Amino acid sequence: MANLAEFEQYLDHLCEVLRRVERSTGLKDYCRGLMLPIARKSVEPLAACSDPLHVAAKHQSMHHFVAKSEWSDAAVMGRVRDWVVPTLGLENGCYWIIDDTGFPKKGKHSVGVARQYCGQLGKQDNCQVAVSLSLASEQGSVPIAYQLYLPKDWAADPARRKTAGVPADIAFATKHEIALAQMRQAIACGVQPGVVLADAGYGDETAFRDGITDLGMLYAVGIRPATTVWAPGTAPLPPKPWVGRGIRPTRLRREPGHEPIAVKALAMALPPEAYGSVTWREGTNNHLTSRFAALRVRPAHRDYLGTEMRPEEWLLIEWPDGEAEPTKYFLSTAPADATTEQLVFVTKMRWRIERDYQELKQEFGLSHYEGRGWLGFHHHATLCIAAYGYLVAQRLKHGGSKKNFAQPEASALPNDYVPRGRRTSAAPCA
Repeated sequence: MANLAEFEQYLDHLCEVLRRVERSTGLKDYCRGLMLPIARKSVEPLAACSDPLHVAAKHQSMHHFVAKSEWSDAAVMGRVRDWVVPTLGLENGCYWIIDDTGFPKKGKHSVGVARQYCGQLGKQDNCQVAVSLSLASEQGSVPIAYQLYLPKDWAADPARRKTAGVPADIAFATKHEIALAQMRQAIACGVQPGVVLADAGYGDETAFRDGITDLGMLYAVGIRPATTVWAPGTAPLPPKPWVGRGIRPTRLRREPGHEPIAVKALAMALPPEAYGSVTWREGTNNHLTSRFAALRVRPAHRDYLGTEMRPEEWLLIEWPDGEAEPTKYFLSTAPADATTEQLVFVTKMRWRIERDYQELKQEFGLSHYEGRGWLGFHHHATLCIAAYGYLVAQRLKHGGSKKNFAQPEASALPNDYVPRGRRTSAAPCA
């Protein structure tokens, strides 16, 4: 089929940055395997479906390619970006989406595994967490950067670092610091700037928001209900008057009765007419409606330590009908003349990352990697994103449909094939 031939051209496009010819076979076999309609996409099932008559040899070569071969994840991701970006239509609106995703894990030996919040489970549990940056438009989206979050106890443990192959230049960094580093790298690579979107786990960090502003980009990020702002018409007090002795006061002030307010308290105090219904679209046909209020405020985080007031920003509040209180809050540096409908449209673009992760995990095996090392974790993710990137480009070329996408077929396995770890005979009776 024509698009299978185009897929081979895409793989050749990716292989141009591998530096060694023998690595091309590994990348092509792995990506072809990830496109197959098989349930499990760890290395052995991929090898078994790629070359069913020589499973052991193919497994060994594919494992070496993904777990040990020193090719550049950033270079391959750059080739994926170069292929997909022309199909996204970024000239009509460009968005940078920051998010993270968790992978539940047992044991403690897989790189970066620790007891931490896992979005997939919705609670604290043993898992790995990776931070990603996605490039998005109204038509589609694709991850362009991806890095494992290394908890403090891992970053400070030389023995575990050595066993897992964590590079020496990888030190502890918070998730928002990883995200800012990804954005700086994207700018250095010439990626088109866009509006940065993130949930409250990132948006609540003042340093993260300031970092985005320092990069010259706008943002629309979630914040938590307890985040404090100066309500419309209020601001921190100027420095105390100088009395002519000592150091001249320069810091802004707060006083009892003249203090910032939590966004939840501000939202609850607004009159009912401050909220209006707005309809937006998620996906091709899914239209949603909720109530929103938008007002200009000043973020108040530790401004009493500063000498200048923070600029005004938009506070967007979502309070759906039937709810006892508002459910979501956002801060945005959108222009002062932006409408509520425009603010809602931009903030709701973040839904695309949810679909990306869902498809990457369910259809491309992002969470199926069974190795424990740093290199393999990132190589597997890069190849999953590469396979997904091709699908995104094909959808956009064919009007967002899967109908014209020809999926490779898995080879039939030999009758005597038994996956590693499975019994070759019946289990004994109790």
